[in-house]
Amino acid sequence: MPKLFVLLSYAIHTLTAARQAYTPDCIWRNRDHFFSGTDAIIDFLTRKWEKEKGYRLRKELFAFGDDKIAVQFWYEFKDAQSGKWTRCYGLEDWTFAEDGKMRKRQMSGNNIEISEAERWFKEGVDVNSVDISEAHW
Repeated sequence: MPKLFVLLSYAIHTLTAARQAYTPDCIWRNRDHFFSGTDAIIDFLTRKWEKEKGYRLRKELFAFGDDKIAVQFWYEFKDAQSGKWTRCYGLEDWTFAEDGKMRKRQMSGNNIEISEAERWFKEGVDVNSVDISEAHW
């Protein structure tokens, strides 16, 4: 399974695709949440996607090795309860099994509240065309 599949399944919010992208015992750390297994991943993503509306994501390759890659990312969402926009800045590292499925994922990210005017990834904007300066790396 191509590694790009993991990125795409996550970015398009498809739980069926996400389930296929990870090993059954995949280990995750997402900020201060530690869990493992496909069911726990799906539960986490379900809760996350219920909260984060208007989710727009950009990831860029940061580094790679034989079975590992690291990506830097930025995403924006509107909080389902408060209605406020947020941008997350972060880094992830992924380790892959022999079959190409992800077997470990770690994510560190920082959220900042932004106004509608400060958004980079508005509807209709290609997230990969936005110029993100080095100050935001």
